[in-house]
Amino acid sequence: MDILTSKGVTSVPGFKASGIASGIKKNKKDMSVIYSSVPAVSAATFTSNVVKAAPVLFDMENIKNETTQAIIVNSGNANACTGEQGMANAIAMAEKTAACLGIDAKNVLVASTGIIGIQLPMDTVLTGIENACSALSEDGGSDAAQSIMTTDSFPKEIAVSVSIGGKKVTIGAMAKGSGMIHPNMGTMLSFIATDVCINKQMLSKALKSSVDDSYNMISVDGDTSTNDTAFVLANGLAGNEMITSESDDYFEFKKALDYVNTELAKMIASDGEGATKLLEAQIINAPSLETARLCARSVISSNLVKAAFFGNNTNWGRIMCSIGYSGADFNPDTVDIYFKNESGQIKIAENGMEVGFSEDDAQKILQGEYVNITVDLKAGDHSATAWGCDLSYDYVKVNAMYKS
Repeated sequence: MDILTSKGVTSVPGFKASGIASGIKKNKKDMSVIYSSVPAVSAATFTSNVVKAAPVLFDMENIKNETTQAIIVNSGNANACTGEQGMANAIAMAEKTAACLGIDAKNVLVASTGIIGIQLPMDTVLTGIENACSALSEDGGSDAAQSIMTTDSFPKEIAVSVSIGGKKVTIGAMAKGSGMIHPNMGTMLSFIATDVCINKQMLSKALKSSVDDSYNMISVDGDTSTNDTAFVLANGLAGNEMITSESDDYFEFKKALDYVNTELAKMIASDGEGATKLLEAQIINAPSLETARLCARSVISSNLVKAAFFGNNTNWGRIMCSIGYSGADFNPDTVDIYFKNESGQIKIAENGMEVGFSEDDAQKILQGEYVNITVDLKAGDHSATAWGCDLSYDYVKVNAMYKS
């Protein structure tokens, strides 16, 4: 797999993008369009929150169409909890985008992120859509990645290429997310473009499986939001033989897709509001995949664990506690716990009890910007990994001031 110099979605042949300042936010990019020169097979996953934003409800219907050709995205306003008017506004966004691009509105998907409960300023939005469509460019990926940010501190984009059936296939993607992030997806958006030739059924299967091991394994603050969505568009321009089953080509594509989504998920986790370090919880030797996932998610979601790592505190009892209430079935008397990163590795507990360790050695690891927490259940051969961040004073500051 080749990691490309990233232009995100516009690293992919046949895709253009734009990111502009439309006026929804003050003096910041806040609107983007992703466009495929040909109709693309599409798939999506959506928030598990019962309260779903208007664009999510709109997309849940439009994604049923065989193809998609454009996605219109705004930040600064989530168009959530906005009733019938909000749905009408989402439809108007799709129709305006379609008119500007000369395509059918049923081939347009809509995404919004930002403040909940406020109606979109539609005069500003519709003019912005015109300008965003006019600004489409093969080099517009980075502008697009900037335009979808809310409390993010940096744009998140990646591109890779892989050989499938003797053809070069490219996957480019961008995402946003910093707070309201929790397993089963939070206030995050992910947009994935690829030129692979694949049918809708297999693309959907690949995305759903990939999301389970990436975006559904991150947590910043335990909140699952109203707007989170992951889209993938595949325009088929790579010219490989169409993937219609779980063939070797499918698994090669899936491996690359997993890499893209996992890297974006880690970027989101590391950019948690107020975060100072990326935490990785790795559960190994579990009796089942479900047990491994439950434990990994529980460790990374625990506020006490997150606060301890902010304070460089070796209080491993909080990790034991978190897996204990995860709902997983395991024997606490066989659990080993390790901390590690590029500074080294240290065993912090063995068979559910503390072992003698050097506090100085532990501090060398805990003071890094990345810490891996490995929990060995010694009860099987399944594993899972989740990502999150520490919980700092600044998280409260950011969210105390964020109007919703």
